[in-house]
Amino acid sequence: MAVDMKVALHYACCVKAAADIQTGDLTNRAGKQVLIDGVNYDVVTSIYGNDLATDQSPENHLQVVSFGLLLQGPDGGVVIAIRGTNSILEWIHDAEFGRVTCPILPGAGESEDGFTAVYLSLRVGADRSSDSVIQALPKQTFPRAVTSLTICGHSLGAALVTLLALDVAAHSTYKPIVYSYASPRTGNQQFAGTYDQLVPNTARMANRLDIVPLLPLIAMGYADVNTFLELHPGIVVNINAACRHFLTTYLYTLAKAAGVPGFPLDAGCKV
Repeated sequence: MAVDMKVALHYACCVKAAADIQTGDLTNRAGKQVLIDGVNYDVVTSIYGNDLATDQSPENHLQVVSFGLLLQGPDGGVVIAIRGTNSILEWIHDAEFGRVTCPILPGAGESEDGFTAVYLSLRVGADRSSDSVIQALPKQTFPRAVTSLTICGHSLGAALVTLLALDVAAHSTYKPIVYSYASPRTGNQQFAGTYDQLVPNTARMANRLDIVPLLPLIAMGYADVNTFLELHPGIVVNINAACRHFLTTYLYTLAKAAGVPGFPLDAGCKV
């Protein structure tokens, strides 16, 4: 889909609002308001789940953490914003990248097993018996009539919103719009083909030299979903893996492309 960089920046700011919540803060912010990029959003519910288990942190799948926010803007637009996680770098270090049959839809191919496990854990309450996000959507009482649904995420959160968008498109009346930042590949070619058919309004953005979107490798049976857009942070950004992957670097790069000031790099990421 055609991408307006100011719009892409706005939804990256929504992801930052989710990322700014400490992972161990399980307070549900339902009923609160949050100012994001000049827009007052109503928080419909917080979103929780289990973090990505890795060889270095195998206990992550047992810990319930804050993952995101379900929001509604004054124009009726609903936003689901999902944060990333530092464990994505541990996942890369493990380099296992196993696949499972995608549980969302028959014939949807295979999805990465760790991402799939985290996705299946996503809930609208900290209690494990709470409804999943896809179960909760049709039950939610929104402050205003819903005019659109945009799903956005960074890093692991970007892989999760890929799975969520497919689930929403397959099992609800919503036609999701997706903005993903620094997403790893989420499934095989059959998965990507199914996703592209059901979720055509997708922008998958990746900073040049960010290694996470290049994994798992195509040679291992993984494939990119459309539409892919490479971003160019420029020579002022340190080329180390973490700096190229940070959400703050994505905000800086998007803001530069959009001509919007006020989104500085982390001090340690400046050349």
